[in-house]
Amino acid sequence: MLRRALPRRFEARRLLIGTLLSAIGRGLTLPFLFIYFTDVRGLTDTRAGLVIGWYGAVTLALSPLGGTLIDRFGARRVVVPCLLIEAIGTGSLALVNSTGSAVLVMTVIAVGSSAIWSGQNTILASLTGDDERQRVFGLNFALLNLGIGIGGMTSGAIVDTARPGTFQIIYVLDAVSYLMPALILLTLPGVGHRLVRPRTGGEPSAGGYLTVLRDRPFRRLVIFGLILTTCGYAQIEVGFAAYAVRVVEVTPQVVAWALAANTVMIVLAQLLVLRRIEGRSRTGALAVVGAVFAGAWLVLGAGGLVSAENAVFAALCVVACSAIFGFGETMLSPVMPALTNALATDELRGRYNAMSSMIFGISGVIGPVTAGPLLGAAHGSVWVATVVGGCLIASLVALSLRRLLTAEQDGVATTAPTSRTAAPTPA
Repeated sequence: MLRRALPRRFEARRLLIGTLLSAIGRGLTLPFLFIYFTDVRGLTDTRAGLVIGWYGAVTLALSPLGGTLIDRFGARRVVVPCLLIEAIGTGSLALVNSTGSAVLVMTVIAVGSSAIWSGQNTILASLTGDDERQRVFGLNFALLNLGIGIGGMTSGAIVDTARPGTFQIIYVLDAVSYLMPALILLTLPGVGHRLVRPRTGGEPSAGGYLTVLRDRPFRRLVIFGLILTTCGYAQIEVGFAAYAVRVVEVTPQVVAWALAANTVMIVLAQLLVLRRIEGRSRTGALAVVGAVFAGAWLVLGAGGLVSAENAVFAALCVVACSAIFGFGETMLSPVMPALTNALATDELRGRYNAMSSMIFGISGVIGPVTAGPLLGAAHGSVWVATVVGGCLIASLVALSLRRLLTAEQDGVATTAPTSRTAAPTPA
């Protein structure tokens, strides 16, 4: 299954290695930013939250510009500088000593990260054919989670809030990891250039973001993504953890085990899922993702109902919720970018990928803001009902998208009809 998922071109395979290496560095620091700001550098909880929120806002604001620059100058000329900026910013976190310096450093990191994801997806799409793109994006996601898991386990054995130097080490290592994909791109001089030749004065413009938003199928896909990620991904950091600790009343260690179960599920199941969904309707797979996410939240809600009577079963519900959610991710991760690039044109591919990445940024703002008030109402039951209903609505939106797509865009395998032959005459 791994050989089948690997892209045909060696350039794409080397980019996947860069994804794994940078993900290891990202995993070193991903769980500890808030703790680093508060417990090590002395920022209040409110200020640390505002600093992290500022990073998300700047990244979201700059993402459209990143898509435009990718289409105009080529992804290579955008991604390499952004990776270098990201490395500088991440390494500078080791020197943060005040709220002002934290805001400055997080702004630099936001500038770098604003175009990395869309640019790398654009490059990967340009190096893969339609028949293999879905598998490659899925493998890319599995490697991303594998790297984050390795990095998280490594940093968990290193960091100590009583020793600030341990945090400085992981941020320097994270900075070095961002240089790895940049170096790989520099060794591939023919990769990541502008996909179409510049237009002459007499040729009409290919359009911009208005043209992208006029694409009715893609617009429907964006609506699906916003609903699903707002009620899915965006709830993991705030809603899931808060409900598990306050309502189900499990310890933070159980939440950590649940996140580990999510990573293990993705790494183990991704290749199998890629094999099962190949040649099948992409919109059908997206609809299943909404149903799986809804099922995960229902399992978590069940844990809240029995927490007082059976603490062990409640803890298992928390872990099972995260694992089920990870199974849904194994379907969403290959299908969403593959469908995005099936709808995109080469002239606007960077903008399409930027719009797709902005879905997660927008939902990342909406989700945490709404989770708090909902969790405060009716002991969390309103929050569970809302996210379950939202995921199911996303499934309906995905099914409504099918009639707007061609069979090729929907990923349905089509075979030429075979001619009938006469039955052989017995000898």
